[in-house]
Amino acid sequence: MNVLKQHLQSAIFTLLERGVSQHRIHELTGIDRKTIRRYQALYEARRADGAKSSTAATTGSGDPVVAQTPPPQNPPLPRPPAPSGTLVSSFNFARSASEPHREWIEQQVRLKRNAQAIYQDLVDQHGFTASYESVKRFVRALRHVDPEQFDRLEFTAGEEAQVDYGEGAPTRDPKTGRYRRPRLFVMTLRYSRRSFRRVVWKSSKQVWAQLHEEAFRYFGGSVSYVVLDNLREGVITPDLYEPEINRLYAAMLEHYGVVADPARVRDPNRKGAVENAIQHTQNTALTGRRFESLEAQNEFLVHWEENWAAKRIHGRARRQVEAMFQEEKPHLKPLPTTAFRYFTEVVRTVWDDTTVSIDRSNCLFHAKRTPNPHQIER
Repeated sequence: MNVLKQHLQSAIFTLLERGVSQHRIHELTGIDRKTIRRYQALYEARRADGAKSSTAATTGSGDPVVAQTPPPQNPPLPRPPAPSGTLVSSFNFARSASEPHREWIEQQVRLKRNAQAIYQDLVDQHGFTASYESVKRFVRALRHVDPEQFDRLEFTAGEEAQVDYGEGAPTRDPKTGRYRRPRLFVMTLRYSRRSFRRVVWKSSKQVWAQLHEEAFRYFGGSVSYVVLDNLREGVITPDLYEPEINRLYAAMLEHYGVVADPARVRDPNRKGAVENAIQHTQNTALTGRRFESLEAQNEFLVHWEENWAAKRIHGRARRQVEAMFQEEKPHLKPLPTTAFRYFTEVVRTVWDDTTVSIDRSNCLFHAKRTPNPHQIER
């Protein structure tokens, strides 16, 4: 007779105790109804044995007396099945035959070798005499010992925003008539997780800065600093301590009172909020959709943000995103009264008469008014 595992037996006994039918137990657990019937008979037999043990007692003289019958006691409920994905009991490494080779096995696990390959090398190279199942259990336990850990960072309202690019939904290109994916810009407020989304065909230094301005106007204010990736539109030279920020981008941020904080190279976890926002947008809002124009996709993204994304309950915070945004909004920095004036940087030669040629016009050059005599802003 096949014997079910302990957690499956416990599940059947618990459901029978609650009066669940055999058909319903079969639907919940997937266990064959004949097996459920067999364990139901075992369950009823145990209850009958418990009832017989509580019979009336008699005195030593043989005279019957009123039986002092205690109230009937049900057998203790079996333990409920362990949640999926958790270990029922901790693995005892000291009792394993693989423990003497632990250091070598850990090295092989880090190389992502499977248990079968590790067992074969243990037999060939180390004279291992125990079974393959011993190695398999040992390797499985090792992979559960040290899960990857992350530090959870908390931020105050209006402190930080995170920005990044992703891919939008296929959109018809007006030049070629074919569908292709535009670039998806996302800015996410770290405190409330409220996001601004916009798709563009091409990116540049000015487009990158203008998207930030649109996001600040959408939120109704700016933050203290922005965490960004080390893309060329924002960062010229990545560096952990003194990164070189694009001058146009830095000037725009300074106009809004914001500081750029580039993340470390190949460290996407530092800006995990916007990474998750991009993935959420692509998987939930844009998958399976096509748009005839960028304007149509941008209108849909605004609709989706206001009607669905902002009204969702955030998984970790257990609060509505829109409610947290309303708390954060008064803490955002007020927008400046004047718009930012964009400029381009060019390199021109200063002639002997102290003039420079810009767009077929000669302009007088004032060295004292220019921080770098080789750069002219217009």
